[in-house]
Amino acid sequence: MSISDIPPVSKTVFILEDESDISELIAINLKKAGFRSKEFPKADLFFKEIKEEIPDLLILDLMLPDIDGLEVCKFLKNDRKYSRIPIIMLTAKVEELDKIIGLELGADDYVTKPFSPRELIARVKAVLRRDAPHPAETLSPVNELLSIDSQKFQVFVKNEKIELTTTEFKLLLLLLQRKGWVYSRSVILEHLDPQNKGVLDRTVDVHVKNLREKLKEAGNFIKNIRGIGYKFED
Repeated sequence: MSISDIPPVSKTVFILEDESDISELIAINLKKAGFRSKEFPKADLFFKEIKEEIPDLLILDLMLPDIDGLEVCKFLKNDRKYSRIPIIMLTAKVEELDKIIGLELGADDYVTKPFSPRELIARVKAVLRRDAPHPAETLSPVNELLSIDSQKFQVFVKNEKIELTTTEFKLLLLLLQRKGWVYSRSVILEHLDPQNKGVLDRTVDVHVKNLREKLKEAGNFIKNIRGIGYKFED
């Protein structure tokens, strides 16, 4: 293991999971990987805690005893105070529609039960890496509408700050690397989630749709090349 793979001790992961054995298993593996964690069997306990402490990442079970996990995701992503919390959905639902709904609501990743603890930890690290700015990147204008600060993970459209998920931000950075260059869906998938080789092309379309909507008129710069992928073009 390289030094870059070891997360800072200060990184805190909240686990919203009603099955105590699963929650404990996740917590044990997070601790082994160097993370702090807090476990919550019900959503109401979780909502009380985030008023006091905002986690670096949330592992969210979709089937909770008091509220649907998708509603938790929707609430967090629609609240400016919590919208930047990365979310990994943990679900026994295997239908593609359930996964797409979660991604459309702003979740960063999903893991299907039964799962490998090692894979889950790898996904936690991958999502947190997306959220970590590169020190060499700085604020720069893209065009007359759009400007971006890669170091602070901030995007502005006509000087209005736009809240993006870490996945959406990473997607935008990729498209901006080479304006006019067409990135295939497979390349985008590899860039967004190198850990998951089986994720569907539809996932890319969901992220692009969300990104376009959030960028408003600047979203028109993201072009769909039918049957191939996407590009950013002024």
